[in-house]
Amino acid sequence: MVSRSTVRAKAPGKINVHLGVGSLQDDGYHDVATAYQAVSLYEIVEATSAPDFSVRFTGPIASSGLSTGADNLAIRAAMALARRGRVTDGVSLSIDKHVPIAGGMGGGSADAAATLVACDELWGLHLGRDALHEIARELGADVPFALAGGTAVGTGRGDQLTPALARGQFHWVLAYADDGLSTPDVYRALDEHRALHAADIAPAHDVPTVDARVLQALRAGDASMLAEALQNDLQAPALQLRPRLVGTLELGERSGALAGIVSGSGPTVAFLCDSVESAVELQASLGAAQVMAVKVTGPVPGARLID
Repeated sequence: MVSRSTVRAKAPGKINVHLGVGSLQDDGYHDVATAYQAVSLYEIVEATSAPDFSVRFTGPIASSGLSTGADNLAIRAAMALARRGRVTDGVSLSIDKHVPIAGGMGGGSADAAATLVACDELWGLHLGRDALHEIARELGADVPFALAGGTAVGTGRGDQLTPALARGQFHWVLAYADDGLSTPDVYRALDEHRALHAADIAPAHDVPTVDARVLQALRAGDASMLAEALQNDLQAPALQLRPRLVGTLELGERSGALAGIVSGSGPTVAFLCDSVESAVELQASLGAAQVMAVKVTGPVPGARLID
């Protein structure tokens, strides 16, 4: 039963303030241990009753290269929810994109999470968060966190979530790259680097863990402490594939950031600042250097309906 003809929902992008990548498994995947923080950069999904499934994109992020077919993650989310709820209707999705595409911030996952929340309301299913999380885990590693938001530790593929306490607000400036990075390419580069330098570096753990200093800094709401503990095992391969990001990191840290880190598989660089004022100044400095930059805060809630 359709409760409304159109429903809107939003879901946030994320920053990985810690990302440890385990060794390559026989199935071709890696276990990870990550600390996620949802930030105030949102994907907005409008879901309208329709006889079939479709998606279109608007907003400031160029989206001409995105698939609008059945392989699109938002379409997959809607179809999975329809199967679970035994819904025979379709949905027309309009997604206002603000999270960089292939930028390491989980934009596609946010699309899927917002679609689950919007269609659950549109179709009058009211399945509850636990059921939506089950579907989210089937869709992709970052979808459950986009649904939950806040701050959390993710293990396994990143989809096994444990909420983490974070006090206060953290101020970030995101520096966008002109083009995206393929997550499989970045993982492949990491595996190649580890194999090539096996004699010189410690072997990767099969089951990585999140650095306790990261969790302590989040609990304390201490940006300086968090800046010292930021870590991403995918940063080195991302920099290898996009060497110009080295200059972006150096520019941000010279311009007042406490620290910078490649978010996820990149190429978005997240700079942590000690105050909103320093974030404003850093955004201006990056803009003056022709680097597109956006100021955000975290943590923020996960996927929610918009009145």
